Formats: sequence, C-alpha cells, structure tokens
Amino acid sequence: MSPLVGAAASQDTEAFLLTVLVQLSVIIAAARVGAWLFSYLGQPQVVGETAAGLLLGPSFLGRISPQISAALFPDIGRSPKVLSELGLVFLMFLIGLEFEFGHIRRLGRAAAAVSIAEIILPFSLGLALGAVMYPHVAEGFSRTGFVLFMAVCMSITAMPVLGRILMELNLTRTRLGALTITSAAVDDAVGWTLLATISAIVAGEFEPFAAARMLAWIAAFTLAIFLIARPLLIRWIRVALVGESRDLSVGSLAILLVIILLAAMATNLIGIFSVFGPFVLGAALWDQHEFREAVTRRLRDFVTAFFLPIFFTYTGLRTNIALLDTPELWLYCGLVLAAAIAGKTIGCGLAARFSGLSWRESGCVATLMNTRGLMELIAVNIGRELGVIPDSVFCMLVIMAVVTTLMTAPIVRRLLVGLRLDAAP
Repeated sequence: MSPLVGAAASQDTEAFLLTVLVQLSVIIAAARVGAWLFSYLGQPQVVGETAAGLLLGPSFLGRISPQISAALFPDIGRSPKVLSELGLVFLMFLIGLEFEFGHIRRLGRAAAAVSIAEIILPFSLGLALGAVMYPHVAEGFSRTGFVLFMAVCMSITAMPVLGRILMELNLTRTRLGALTITSAAVDDAVGWTLLATISAIVAGEFEPFAAARMLAWIAAFTLAIFLIARPLLIRWIRVALVGESRDLSVGSLAILLVIILLAAMATNLIGIFSVFGPFVLGAALWDQHEFREAVTRRLRDFVTAFFLPIFFTYTGLRTNIALLDTPELWLYCGLVLAAAIAGKTIGCGLAARFSGLSWRESGCVATLMNTRGLMELIAVNIGRELGVIPDSVFCMLVIMAVVTTLMTAPIVRRLLVGLRLDAAP
C-alpha cells in the first residue's frame, strides 16, 4: 500500500469515527434528558429514552430540520445498528438472569396455568388483526410471517419495566404484585418461546424440514445450557466470586463476557437472532443471587447508560410517523392499539379475577400487564429485520409500545386509591 493510500484510509477512518462520536454524544445526552424528564413525571425511564429516540428520528428532527438530521445521522445503518445489537446481547443476559422462576413455584401450578390463559386472547386477537390488515398494509410481504408476528407482538409484556413499576408503587410484597409478576414471568417465558419459534419458522422460509431442524437445534441448545453448562457455571461462580464483597474480578468478568458472546454466537449460527442465546444463559442462572448482584454491579449501569439509549434511538431513527399518511393507516394504528389494550385487559383481568382478586385489583393487574416497553421494541425490531413487518406497521407497533407503557402508572395509581391490599402468600 502506498503512503498516499494509507493516509487517505486513515483520514476516512477518522472522519467516520468523528461522526460516530458526535452521534453517540447526542444519543446518550438526549436519552438521559428524556429518562430524567419522564421519571420526574412519574413514568418509567424507558418511555423517556424511547421518546428521545423518536424526537431524533425522521418523525420530528428529520421533518423540522432535515439538514441537521442528515448531518447527525448520515448513515443510520452503520454505527448505531451494530452497537444497539451488541447492547441487546448483554441486556438480554441481564434480563434472563433476573427471571424469577421462584414466583411460579411459590404461587403454584394453578396460578401459572391461569396466567398462561391470559396469553391466549391477545395472541388470538393478533392473529385476527394481522389477517385483516395484511392485504391493506403488508401486500408483498410473507402473509404467514406477518400474521404470526402481529400475534406475538400483541402477547408480550415487558417484565423488567413492570418490575420497576411494582417497586415504585410498593406492590412487590402484595398478593396483587406477586400474581402480576408471576403472570409476567410466565408471559415472558411463553412470549420468548413463541418469538424464537416464529423466528425459526420465518428464517427457515416456511419450509417444514428447515424450520423443524432449526427448532430442534434451539431445543438442543436450551437443554445443553440447562443440563450441561449450568452445573459447570455454578462451580465456576463459586470460584469467581471473591472477597467479602463477593465481587467479580476483572479476569472473571472477561470470562463471563466471552461466555455471553459464545451463547450469542450459538443462536446466531442456529439461524435465529443472537439475543436469544444470552437470554437462555441468564435464565439458567436465575437462582444464583450473589452472582446476579455481582454481575448487576459490574454491567447494568454501563449497559443502561451506553447501550440502551443507542437501541432506543436506533428504533426511533427507523420510525417515521410520516409514513402513516392516510386516514386508513391511522385507523389501523388505532386498531393495533385497541387490540393490544383489549387483549391484555380482558385476558389478564379475568385471569386475576378467577385467581381470587377483587375487580379493582384485577384492573390493576390487567393495566400492569399492558406494559410492553423494551420487550415489545425488541420483538418489533426482530420482525422488521426478518422482513415480515413493513415500515408503516413497524411505526404502528412502536407507537403501541410507547402508549401502552405510558398509560400504565397513571391508571394503576388511580385504581390503588383507597384499595386495601393483602400481603403476598
């Protein structure tokens, strides 16, 4: 390589790096401001971070100042996308690690069965809505893939955000809180299983043998994690946690990061998204409480402050509300929102009522289970990456995720006024 070519390549690298540095500075600052503002208003921080991403995207900044938007984000496919996907790899491990199988055991199989029943109505409504919408908004896309992803998007609840709301409202030690978090735990397990299954079917291009082979690999991977990797990792954890503080050393943290990345590589090679591997890995270690606390101290703040804002902003940059440019599209957006709210409200409300809660307590459970937040955005992005959700429907589902999360805390606070809550069993 000649010196002139090398110098030109170096200048190109520096120019690209400068663009990335500017983007990251704007993204992280905007996300923190949005999180602080919405937290001050009594809303989950995730809503503020998502709103910041929408404001930086074509829906707002791209419309009022196309020049600034083009200067800040000349190529959204290069820098934010890779970092957002990498952040999700670590985030999904943390979410899996916080998965509480103990709630299901404590409340018994009957409560778990009831909570599974509340998935049926949202999923069914999603199937029906997807079938109705397809010829009008998704012509040219896979009909089966579109309908299945609409169904799973109706069924998901954001357990991490829900857990934080329960803590803020002091509901964690009540029967209402216990039943809600149990329902969310089962919902998460079933929802992510459905998402992985549907992703495998879509990735297999609806060829029965290809999809069956992929599902078999997913099952084998899950069994290997729980039956082989889990015992080995528990032994390693006993050695890795050192000192009175029971912390992870830098060397142990490096080993853990490699293990997480290997899990992500495994599901990537299977043919589904990399985020599923770390989630299964984390879920396999759910009962290692000291380890979970040590990992949280090391990873959560950095993932939350650096990677999550990039994910939310990248989602916002790909969300263009201007695509909903006809009354018909806004009508379908309203139907998506109505089906999402009705499915969870009726399904969860009846499930809670049959579990012995009062009607007002059941209303609280139904409203809380409408919290979709981060989990919904992950599912929507997966559907878009697989090519089964068009941009206009992607926009509708992002709006639905924001609205259903935004409405949760105010409605629950109103329902709780004067309500006497029983302690958790």
